[in-house]
Amino acid sequence: MLPIFVLTLRQLSGKWRLSIMSVLALLPVIIAVLMVSFEGAPTVREFEDAVLSGILAGAISPLVVLAIASAAFANEIEDSTLANLVLAPIPRWQIVVPKLLAAICVSGPFIAISAFLTGYFAYSADFRSALAVTGAAIVGVALYSSAFVWLGLMTTRAIGYGLIYIVLWEGFFSSFVMGVRFFSVRYYSIAWMHGFDARRFAGFDDFGFGLAVVASVAVFGGFLLLAIRRLRYMDVP
Repeated sequence: MLPIFVLTLRQLSGKWRLSIMSVLALLPVIIAVLMVSFEGAPTVREFEDAVLSGILAGAISPLVVLAIASAAFANEIEDSTLANLVLAPIPRWQIVVPKLLAAICVSGPFIAISAFLTGYFAYSADFRSALAVTGAAIVGVALYSSAFVWLGLMTTRAIGYGLIYIVLWEGFFSSFVMGVRFFSVRYYSIAWMHGFDARRFAGFDDFGFGLAVVASVAVFGGFLLLAIRRLRYMDVP
């Protein structure tokens, strides 16, 4: 498993990819600084809806993870070297798990730093709130990674389908259709944030913390199993 993990880290750590992720991760921080610098700074609820939920959890995080996780198997598929992996006498989960972990390890630090700085500046250097935002963002990275690794195995157009999912499901439908939130990674992440810091986000009970934990485990484990199953039965070129 370790060689696959290290190889995937190298594949996903291209200079241009990391540069683009850095720019994207910086955007919520800049927006947070600008919003609190002017008179009439937003309330906690307004800032959450506009920046933490709408921009960080609903746009920046899934975009960064999509660019990384969907490419976890892309090089092997494009170069027709995936057969070298699947013909090795190891269980399929020992191929999928290290690739998933590599995707999380590459995209996670960018989102975690972005989330911490965004929460830190927005909530007047409140360390606990910043950690809550960071922890929730890491949960979102793990869930998006699991889904997009599977998507990268399902189709060579993973970026296109992923963008459609981010814009329509996480962006549009989850914002205006209440029932969709029960199937939205974006709102799972926000519920984790509420649970991590009930003091700052007291009364924000749009989505229960306990339900979010159960749903998150189900989503992460479900897509991981789907990816393992896909790798087991797919026609490898």
